[in-house]
Amino acid sequence: MSGNGLWHRRDVLKSSLALAGLGVTGLSPGLGRAVGNLPMVDGDITVVSDGNLLLPLSFAFPEAPQDALIALLKQQGLATDALTPDCNITILRRGDRVVMFDVGSGPNFMPSAGKLLENIEDAGYAPDDITDVVFTHAHPDHLWGLIDDFDDFVFTDARYHMNRAEWDYWQAEDTLAKTPEARKSFVVGARNRMAHLEDRIELFEYGAEVTPGVEAVDTAGHTPGHTSFMIHDGSNSVLVVGDAITNVAVSLAHPEWPSGSDQDPDHGIRTRTKLLDRLAVDQSKIIGFHLPHPGLGVIERSGSAYGFAVNA
Repeated sequence: MSGNGLWHRRDVLKSSLALAGLGVTGLSPGLGRAVGNLPMVDGDITVVSDGNLLLPLSFAFPEAPQDALIALLKQQGLATDALTPDCNITILRRGDRVVMFDVGSGPNFMPSAGKLLENIEDAGYAPDDITDVVFTHAHPDHLWGLIDDFDDFVFTDARYHMNRAEWDYWQAEDTLAKTPEARKSFVVGARNRMAHLEDRIELFEYGAEVTPGVEAVDTAGHTPGHTSFMIHDGSNSVLVVGDAITNVAVSLAHPEWPSGSDQDPDHGIRTRTKLLDRLAVDQSKIIGFHLPHPGLGVIERSGSAYGFAVNA
């Protein structure tokens, strides 16, 4: 493995305490839910909850105009001390393939997240049903559920797919040194999981058909290789957005505001604005990882901003 090598699991667990540096305290378990069966021509899509995160505003939108941010959250009936975004895991069943997009947080990120395995049975699946795991990116809430407390794969029979640029970024020699102190645990955790994937990962480029009928879409900015996935279904389509759109109020009302979770905020703004413009025109359904559970709907233009029509 390149860079700093394989980090021992106890170092990962200790490094997760860096979340305190983000102001993440007083976490309480979220409610996990499964919403299934968006029918398709040749299969179906199920969205399974991995719980939720708890993010202080100082982490989520530190560079947004704070008075306007708080006013917007109040207008939308949202809390103004912290955000509690849902974590929505998409499962596509098509033919003999069962494709999961991201694997959730696992047990060692936030107590309110990591609920995927508690809920997947309600969705009609077992871990060994999953034939493919496709990663949008390698942040903790999308990757850390890869292995269990014994360092064994949770989805033992799956093939694993990640964008080459994303893989290379987390493995690069200088990534840890360039990462702010409060997020160094993200790098430690990513490298720990990626070490298990080295002999199994299948890397792809933007534009590739990752699994049958699933196209990799360039939505870099949140991370250097962040990828959304267009699921083609005859004349229809569904875009698994990942974290290109992260907040149902802020991302849509003010896509030009920097997001604290974007590793390149300026690139994230360009990606988000371009993506919202496209979605408002073509009316593809989307599934947002952090939009209100199950995160399924369409983007609509609302004056100079955008709206999210749930389950449209």
